[in-house]
Amino acid sequence: MQSGKLVLLHTNDIHSHFEEAARAADYIKEVKRTVPADRLLLVDCGDHLDRVRIETEGTDAAVNRELLAKLGYDAVTFGNNEGLTYTPEQLGRLYENAPFPVVCANLKLVSTRRAPAWMRRTLTLQKAGLTVGLFGLTVQFHEFYDLLGWEASDPLEEAAACVAELRSACDVVVAISHLGLRQDERMAAAVPGIDVIVGAHTHHLLEVPLRIGGAVVCAAGKFGRYVGTVEIGRGPGGRGLDIEGRTVSTEGRQPDAETLDIVAAALRKAKETMAEPVAELTVPLAAEAAAESPLGTLLAGALRRKTGAEIGLTNAGQLLDGLAAGPVTREAIHAVCPSPINPCLIELTGAQLKQAFEESLLPEFIDLEFHGFGFRGKVLGRLCTDGAEVVFDPAAPPYGRVVGVLVNGEPLDESRVYAVGTLDMFTFGIGYVGLKQGRVLRYFLPEFIRDLLAEALGDERAVFDCMRPRWREDAASAAL
Repeated sequence: MQSGKLVLLHTNDIHSHFEEAARAADYIKEVKRTVPADRLLLVDCGDHLDRVRIETEGTDAAVNRELLAKLGYDAVTFGNNEGLTYTPEQLGRLYENAPFPVVCANLKLVSTRRAPAWMRRTLTLQKAGLTVGLFGLTVQFHEFYDLLGWEASDPLEEAAACVAELRSACDVVVAISHLGLRQDERMAAAVPGIDVIVGAHTHHLLEVPLRIGGAVVCAAGKFGRYVGTVEIGRGPGGRGLDIEGRTVSTEGRQPDAETLDIVAAALRKAKETMAEPVAELTVPLAAEAAAESPLGTLLAGALRRKTGAEIGLTNAGQLLDGLAAGPVTREAIHAVCPSPINPCLIELTGAQLKQAFEESLLPEFIDLEFHGFGFRGKVLGRLCTDGAEVVFDPAAPPYGRVVGVLVNGEPLDESRVYAVGTLDMFTFGIGYVGLKQGRVLRYFLPEFIRDLLAEALGDERAVFDCMRPRWREDAASAAL
């Protein structure tokens, strides 16, 4: 670190990967031991939390707040995992009186048309003899934010407004962005006056920052596997700025003991909080990614009922394990269905439905591995359904295996439009091609699919009905 320069450390997309976060904390503390506080600026670019982890789920993200506080972050911004998986009321409880500022310029509460008291539009700090102006931006998922009571405005328009507010009084203007690399590149080109953009959301790793227009664009990957480091000083003769950036790998570092202790305490608390039984099963409910199974059918039925649809659909890979007979706790439900995914209602033609059923019989879809879009499972798996019954021939050629489909007892009409209750992740273009083509009618927030599953587990009729198969091998092919 060069003497006298401002050192800006940035993290992003930790996603409650606490083991990697502990190694990142070790590096941050090492820098703090060598760089005076008045020359150091530490920011997080969002998605620090992820409700896939029981420590986050069972403490309402208090563990994430504590980790940010203990490391002494100077500012954090919103990611979609903060803004879309918690309500404004829950976030208010999380961030009220936080020892770090939450900075976001493009979110307001619909009820007041203003940002909540715990959120700041911009922030100005004095560091290393420089006046540093910061503003935060988050990705504009307005369809979802609207349902939660937020108004999400255009991030590039807000960026221009923030620069206009900050530029005349600041030596350095920094955008803390949770927009993704392509949007960061657009912002750098379209909004003059930004010196540094530290980015997130798309998990890009820029080992050497991009220089676009007058901005230096930085990104530090994901999960705390890297920490971004930017050094900022005045240029030769005091004119302009000299900015250099890089990323530092945390692989092989010793995990920070204090971080591990905080996470261990959160795990103990979460297990206590989530030990309460929410249902009692008289029979076990199996789950298998590659085939129809009762727990997947139960979830499909819950989706159909919640959305008021004719058909319910979920991918079997959404469920990581089955449930044993006996009491079912919140922890058990979270373990088998950890993905922070919301229900949605879409319209599909009969032809699109049939295509999706065909695809879910093919290995390239069943075994598809991916991460993101809310999905925290391992593979996509087969479709589980309620309201539809599928007869198939496993020996037939691909896309010719579905022999027939009944929708609530009536033959599938390929030209007809059907209302389907399913998962929001399918509307983002991931998974079965047949489902990507659906027209979205409504998203349901703040409910997660595991909330629907918990309710269905307490419904004896639904549990009994999910044991009935919806997929049946064609009798003629089975006899061969």
